[in-house]
Amino acid sequence: MGTLDGKVALITGTAGGMGRVAAQIFAREGARIVGADIQVAANEETAGLVRRAGGEMTGIAPVDLTDADAVRRLAEEAAAAYGGLDVIYNNAAMQRFGPMPDFSVEDWHATVAGELDIPFLVSKFTWPHLVRRGGGVIINVASEAGLIAGATPPMVAHTAANAGVIGMTRQLALEGAPHGIRAVAISPGPVLTPASDRDLGDNQAARDAITAKTLLKRFARPEEIVELAAFLASDRASYITGADYPVDGGASAW
Repeated sequence: MGTLDGKVALITGTAGGMGRVAAQIFAREGARIVGADIQVAANEETAGLVRRAGGEMTGIAPVDLTDADAVRRLAEEAAAAYGGLDVIYNNAAMQRFGPMPDFSVEDWHATVAGELDIPFLVSKFTWPHLVRRGGGVIINVASEAGLIAGATPPMVAHTAANAGVIGMTRQLALEGAPHGIRAVAISPGPVLTPASDRDLGDNQAARDAITAKTLLKRFARPEEIVELAAFLASDRASYITGADYPVDGGASAW
């Protein structure tokens, strides 16, 4: 028996990385998955992995999660897939990096849209479905950058947007409590996904600079973030709301 048996989870960004791992772990725990992404083929590949492991997943792609009308349609389709929604896992994000004062206004707006607008829009349009269900859980993936500054890479928009995600989570918890809706944030440190591993390549100096602030001196594995999310989505975490959980290898401790 899984900890998420009987629950329906909408997970964004399921074409790869932490979103793909989330789909697999949540399905392992018994949830039926609706996975949304802009990438069609990779999202369907994730659905195939889930199904071959014995789980259930409906993929919805392509979806531009920064487009309000597209997210409204996603919420309706996701709720219709399995008759309702219990868990919203706001995993998808897009960001750009650069130092002040060279960071462009365009890059600022793109990062705020990609990191703050997405969880707002998804939460907004799925909210009525959670209320209709009698409650549920919203899990927002933020970042340690919402708690501490970072030198590598320079991240003025990334820090601001993720501080916003953490603050929004607290407000969602307050407004959701009368409806039985919990809201929780997770703030990962550096996570080694296939995309980040590809981008870093054999640049060991960059890898060392990124992990230097952690106490454990390494990247997290995606499952080290997602296993916490699966617990927070379950009824075992029923007294947890309005909180942010740093999973950052100790980076925010000093």
